[in-house]
Amino acid sequence: MAKEASNERSRRSEREDVEHVEKLVSVNRVAKVVKGGKNFRFSALVVVGDGKGRVGYGSGKAREVPDAVRKATDQAKRNMIRVPLREGRTLHHDITGTFGSGRVHLRSAVPGTGIIAGGPMRAVFEALGVGDVVSKSMGSSNPHSMVKATFEALKAIHSPRSIAAKRGKKVSEIISRKSSTVEA
Repeated sequence: MAKEASNERSRRSEREDVEHVEKLVSVNRVAKVVKGGKNFRFSALVVVGDGKGRVGYGSGKAREVPDAVRKATDQAKRNMIRVPLREGRTLHHDITGTFGSGRVHLRSAVPGTGIIAGGPMRAVFEALGVGDVVSKSMGSSNPHSMVKATFEALKAIHSPRSIAAKRGKKVSEIISRKSSTVEA
């Protein structure tokens, strides 16, 4: 019975691995000087997503790069968030996210724009499954700060459906107000 449960778990984890997109954002080598020489350790930053609106990030440290990447990937899978996407390809609205001295500004884009983002933010959008987005990084260019600021922005995105539910209105009323304010 226990053997069947472990087989089921391993099959389930194999299916999850096939569905997830893993992006290695950065690897950092850290040296500790000791009496006998230097001890090297590696830290890795990984972004994992399903390409359908779920994404997570994780960091791991180990003596070898593959172990650090594995730890980071496991942490990223545990810390996944769901982001509402408009038409499955872009963000619902513009947003700014900050983390420490890192600031990112994310803007929705028309079809055909592509992913206009640098380094760490590009990895997040590719794993998330966003096809059209324009972003700008201001402040720190540290990959950890940029990824965390991007996640802070993505957590703050709301769909018109969720806003309508909070306000007790219909989605058409929320969207029509947005278009009427643009015309005025």
